[in-house]
Amino acid sequence: QVQLVESGGGLVQPGGSLRLSCAASGFSFSSYVMTWYRQAPGKERELVAGISSAGGSRNYADSVKGRFTISRDNAKNTLYLQMNSLKPEDTAVYYCRADVYGRPNWGQGTQVTVSS
Repeated sequence: QVQLVESGGGLVQPGGSLRLSCAASGFSFSSYVMTWYRQAPGKERELVAGISSAGGSRNYADSVKGRFTISRDNAKNTLYLQMNSLKPEDTAVYYCRADVYGRPNWGQGTQVTVSS
């Protein structure tokens, strides 16, 4: 079955950087659009970034544009999110998502906390 496993979260100071990874299995990773979402305490889950199946097209939420970069390695079945210039408002649980077989599939999430 589809499995998505996020890693790379942690505690970082404002202005710092983190790189999240999402290891995918159980489906043809290179054939699907992949996305990153995040959910802060008391808020709805929101789209952060998306990338096309071959990686040639990317889109970002306005709040992260210019600071975050989404990428993928189809040979490794892995999705990435490079996060730079982190702000306290980036604190959230970050999830990767793949819409496979007509339904959304989510990982368990990885916590990112930006605090001094």
